[in-house]
Parts: sequence; C-alpha cells; structure tokens
Amino acid sequence: MTRRADGSAGDADYGVIARRYSDYRRPDPRIAAAIHAALGDARRILNIGAGTGSYEPLDREVTAVEPSSSMRAKRPDTLSAAVDATAESLPFPDGSFDAAMTTFSVHQWRDLAAGLAEARRVTTGPVAVLTCDPARVRDFWLYEYAPEVLDTEARRYPSVEELTEGLGGTTTVTPVPVPLDCSDGFNEAYYGRPERFLEVGARQSCSAWSFVDEPVHERFVERLSRDLADGTWDGRHGHLRELPALKGSLVLVVSLPVRTP
Repeated sequence: MTRRADGSAGDADYGVIARRYSDYRRPDPRIAAAIHAALGDARRILNIGAGTGSYEPLDREVTAVEPSSSMRAKRPDTLSAAVDATAESLPFPDGSFDAAMTTFSVHQWRDLAAGLAEARRVTTGPVAVLTCDPARVRDFWLYEYAPEVLDTEARRYPSVEELTEGLGGTTTVTPVPVPLDCSDGFNEAYYGRPERFLEVGARQSCSAWSFVDEPVHERFVERLSRDLADGTWDGRHGHLRELPALKGSLVLVVSLPVRTP
C-alpha cells in the first residue's frame, strides 16, 4: 500500500489537513453520546483511523490506530499515543477488543472490505461506524454553491449497503441529527451557519475540499459572500438558522456479531 510522506494511507493528504484540523474539528458531545451508547458496556475499545482522538470515550481502555504522523502528533496528552497502522492490516490478535469504532474514516480506506473484515476479526462485540450516506450527501444546500465538493464526498463515501455487507452480523443504521451549534466542523455542521464556510481553515478541515482546485474555492467564496450580503441565501435557506438539528446524511452503522449456540 502506498502511503504519503506523513504516513497518510488514504486519498487525502493529512499532512496538510492536520494543520488547522483541531481548530475546527472538535468532537460534539451529542454525537459522542450516540457513539458511546453504541459501544454498550465494552471496556476495551479499538478506534480505527483515530486521527486526533475525537469521540474516544475517556472512561474506557482505548487503543487508537492512525497511519498519519501529522494526525498522531495532534492527539492531546490526555489520550494514549496512537499505533501507526492501517485498517486493512491491524496488528492485533483475533478478538483483542470488546468493541471497535471508526469516525469519518471509512472513506479513506484503500480496501474497504479488508478493513471491515479486520475490524470484525479483532472485535468480539459491536463495531460502530460514524459516516455519511452518499445517497443523501447532495441534499445539502452547499450543493448549489460547490457541487464539485459534494460530488467528491458522494463518490468517496461507501454506501450503507457496502458497510452492512462488509461488517456482517446483525446491523443497524441510525440517522444522527447534526446540532445547530455542532462543534465538529464537517460540511453539514454549518447548515445554519453559512458564514463559517468563508473561513479558509473551515474548508481545509474537510478533506473533500482538498480535492477541488483553487478556482472552485474562489468562485464559491465570491458567490456565497454575495448571496449572504444581499439576502439571497437567507431568502432560500434562512429557516435553517433556527433549526435545532439537521437530519442530513450523517449515520451511525452498528454491527453486532452473530452468536453461535
């Protein structure tokens, strides 16, 4: 598997993305609660593609796996150091963990089927995957302004069907509402705060923006700035500024293993 200079194993360069990542991508407690509930009473947790450690439960024994040295370096001192490894080749014996989790990561895996099989191999209990449903990504108003970005997201995210098939067992798919003041700055987090998209750091912290050329960024900023200034955006989408939570593309896929008698 080809990896970038900082170890990034996916199609995005986290050596660049990591520069402002922690400023904009802070775990949201309401999303965290959904993930932690899915882990049940598991004590030994594996976090695959752990990045800076967002959503890792602090009251459990967590082993983090992250191939990017830039992202590993951004992990706070309160968390354990992450293991340098990829989802497709986890350096652990079978059944090493009670549960596994991965957040905004599966679209980075080079071999999805292999990564999901590895997650199941090393885990005796639930595997929880926080991701976006590509079938719903383009429903967001951002598609009117930067279709290239959401086309990229829709192309990169694996389908819910691919995830459930790859994980096997008994699988549930639950939509996760995105709060209006969501602290985790993925694209839909700014559904009611469009001005945040005008910040370069906010866009740089979402990997999909790294796949579009600078003219796309410039065109987007010019058009959104104009529509915010003259009231066009608010005329179309202003109600979102008061919407407590958005039911968008964010989903939590949870797989429980089949128990043999």
